[in-house]
Amino acid sequence: MHRTRLLALALGTALASLAAAPTFAQTKTVISGGFDVGPGGFQGNFNPMSASAGFTWLSTYYEPLIVYDAKLEKIAPALATSWQVSPDKLTYTFKLAADAKWHDGKPFTSADVKFTLGLAKDAKSGSVFGARLNAVKDVETPDAQTAVIKLSAPNAGLMDTLTKLMMLPAHQLSAIPVDALAKHEWWSKTPVGTGPFKWVKYETDQYVELAANADYRGGKPKVDGLVNRYFKTTATAAAALKSGEIQVSYVEADDAKTFAGNNAFRVVEGDSYVVNYLGFNGDAPLWKDERVRKAVLYAIDRNAIIASLFGGAAKPANCGYVADHLVPSGIEPYAYSPDKAKALLKEAGWDQINGAKPITLLSYYTAPQQVNIMAAMQAMLAQVGINIVPKAVDVATYNGTVYAATPDWTQYPVVYAGIQIGPDPSGINVAINEKQIPPAGGNVARVRDAGVTSALDAALAETDDNKLASRYQDVCKAMNKSVPWGTMWVAKRYGVVSTKAKDLVWLPAPAGGPYDQKAQNWSVTP
Repeated sequence: MHRTRLLALALGTALASLAAAPTFAQTKTVISGGFDVGPGGFQGNFNPMSASAGFTWLSTYYEPLIVYDAKLEKIAPALATSWQVSPDKLTYTFKLAADAKWHDGKPFTSADVKFTLGLAKDAKSGSVFGARLNAVKDVETPDAQTAVIKLSAPNAGLMDTLTKLMMLPAHQLSAIPVDALAKHEWWSKTPVGTGPFKWVKYETDQYVELAANADYRGGKPKVDGLVNRYFKTTATAAAALKSGEIQVSYVEADDAKTFAGNNAFRVVEGDSYVVNYLGFNGDAPLWKDERVRKAVLYAIDRNAIIASLFGGAAKPANCGYVADHLVPSGIEPYAYSPDKAKALLKEAGWDQINGAKPITLLSYYTAPQQVNIMAAMQAMLAQVGINIVPKAVDVATYNGTVYAATPDWTQYPVVYAGIQIGPDPSGINVAINEKQIPPAGGNVARVRDAGVTSALDAALAETDDNKLASRYQDVCKAMNKSVPWGTMWVAKRYGVVSTKAKDLVWLPAPAGGPYDQKAQNWSVTP
């Protein structure tokens, strides 16, 4: 009954939104979607330098130098047609597409690459890429179609970072003061990219329209435009799919089940590459003793949560990784044992450290499934004497709290979040390396773990590709041993695509990609 009421409410909301639908979509051949539904949400100002999600959408009008292929296995060309890496991994030479143009007709050149990397490294720009690009000491531009990135030290994660760094037009943005860029209206009013679609307009919190770029080097798109609709919940997006308002959206596992056996849609299932974890705030006295952190893991029946609330569509994570080649044998599985949890808490003196005092668990996960998961963790931890109180907030509030210049650990002694590690295991570095504590990076839990930092530094500095997996296994061992995070699970993600949409390459990829989606080939039948 509760589910029926939810769907009825969602359907009502979707139908009510028809009045706000863009007239563009009613007069042209258009693919509409809930491209930014789900974790990360609708971005608002669409600044790709501050994006941690939504890359499926952003990469329809911006492009990076390189992307992952549609299987998320190999690096593929985008604005760079080829590249070479020196044996010492200090020089990366990219050959650029000679026929690439910005949407205003200006040519894309190596000067734009140099400008973009300089901007992305500058903390004043609001970029989230600065810490990942610390090793970049220079970008040389020997000619318009060649960009040479010089590093001060090897960085095994550079190529992965470049798949997410959208190239930006120097001639459009260089006149804007760097410290005014982060929230400048350019991103939501007049952005210019190189992709197969170009900007039309943004109707605040309702939709974005893009039009086909007839001059795109990969060929004119098969549809006249794209529309990205805003939905507050995945249930609302699912209702819009069924009513024909949109042709694609991310959905929760429960929503996906409602499309089973419906030949008008195909359900896309894939690994999320997102490890959910309890991030113990390193500034909070509560977690200084690792026995307390380990007790939290023993107290949570992860397999029961996966079976009941995920419907089996997840697997436990005993470090920051779950891929077989990155997880060494012999690590502690932290199997459910409330007795072990109670014994560790007693040894650590939990009654004197905190006892039954409430502990805020801050999260940006507001979907019903995740709210239920946090409630389950709360009940399990209460059984061993740890009293957490979940507090789910919107992404902006979460980021404002954890990235504050002078953070107050009492506002978030522990977080429930997800780290998208993507196909490349280096992605976790920005979130747990001690050198990445804000404002340097994304270590919002203020983890200070010498063993983990040392293992990550060694992995990023490794120049022998054959040794990389072993290096990341060392990271896994270090995380598993000291438990700076309480790693929980990696869940599958789901999307639904109407069968009317043809050649639409869409994945429930980490952070939305980007990947080689070839949006210019997408089409739709009436």
